[in-house]
Amino acid sequence: MNTATILDLIATRHAAATEACDDLREQIAELNAELAAAESEIADLQTTRQTLVKLTHDEVTATNPRITSEPYQQILSVFDPDGSTMRTKDVCHALGIGIATEETMSIRAKLKRMVNRGILTETQRGLFTLTSKPT
Repeated sequence: MNTATILDLIATRHAAATEACDDLREQIAELNAELAAAESEIADLQTTRQTLVKLTHDEVTATNPRITSEPYQQILSVFDPDGSTMRTKDVCHALGIGIATEETMSIRAKLKRMVNRGILTETQRGLFTLTSKPT
């Protein structure tokens, strides 16, 4: 084998190795972009979760009895101060929302939170009414 042939083989191997490195760098760049997007989503979700926990805590479990959240105000507005009772589905109907499981579960959870805060009373299982003296 002569020197020119060996140099050609080296040049060919060099070109192949350079191309492989370029391909790997491109894959790394794509993976870094995907990683950055996933990390950004994680950060957004953490912020959203913290905000939701804070809002839920402020609206539902604070010692201040006022309910400032619009959904809770809407629920309160459907109850008559005369002491009549309502079931969860009645509240859903009064609010003009559906009575599918998701909707009723969400409203039931809010009603239970309001019972825990002393705003509503559950006179019997599943029957809610305004407390006689709202706290």
